[in-house]
Amino acid sequence: MPPALQELIDFFERLPEPERRENLIDFAETASAFTRKVGQTYLLEDVRKDQECSDTVGVFLQIAPGGSVHFAIELGPKVQTLTRAMTAILCRGLNGCQANEILSLPTDFVPRIIGAELVRLRSQTVYYVLDRMKQAVEKAIPAVPSTILGPQ
Repeated sequence: MPPALQELIDFFERLPEPERRENLIDFAETASAFTRKVGQTYLLEDVRKDQECSDTVGVFLQIAPGGSVHFAIELGPKVQTLTRAMTAILCRGLNGCQANEILSLPTDFVPRIIGAELVRLRSQTVYYVLDRMKQAVEKAIPAVPSTILGPQ
């Protein structure tokens, strides 16, 4: 597990349910910090509305020399609070990781962050942003010279 993501998992896992939900709401409010920068060029730009989400989500990806992956996300106004929270958590926990770390990331950490009850209530949407981020990495890797990616 990437260290920044593990730190977030540890934080949420220790919280009682009411505090967990309050913190998820707080994280949802920080999702705008990961919005794409105007004028910035991205290796991959994937903007679409899928059935699993209530509005359009844009995933923007850059791969820096050395292979570290950096995401920016754009969320439509109807995107639900839980999806916004997971967006902020994933960007904070995964920005700077190597592509292979992201692609090999299991999904079993999600309930440790949001709790089993919310996973049951929102089973599809809690994994949506993670799936989109992994898809972006998969699409981008063929376009990146191996000299930039480094050893994978």
